[in-house]
Amino acid sequence: MAIATALRIYRVSAWVTGIGLLLLTFYAMPAKYFFGDPRPVALIGMIHGFLYMIYIVCTLILAERTRWKPAFAVLILLAGTIPVASFVAERKVTRKVHAEHLTAAG
Repeated sequence: MAIATALRIYRVSAWVTGIGLLLLTFYAMPAKYFFGDPRPVALIGMIHGFLYMIYIVCTLILAERTRWKPAFAVLILLAGTIPVASFVAERKVTRKVHAEHLTAAG
């Protein structure tokens, strides 16, 4: 898999994971704790967990292709667990990969 393809797949997984976490944080959790309905947390939490596993795989593939330092890869992986952080990480990663790998390759 080429770096450009790995980046594209990573970007999609970062956005999907981020949206899932926002839904969990700002819809499902209030529904559970303010309105006593645990069903959204059960459903959206399970979906976010599955999406986060996909995000982990996509991030690790991109990290391997671009030879990231392990500490940077761990920070990007953790971004999928903090609301809004996956969007920020996606922009940072996209700029980094474009600057270091894609513009040099043409």
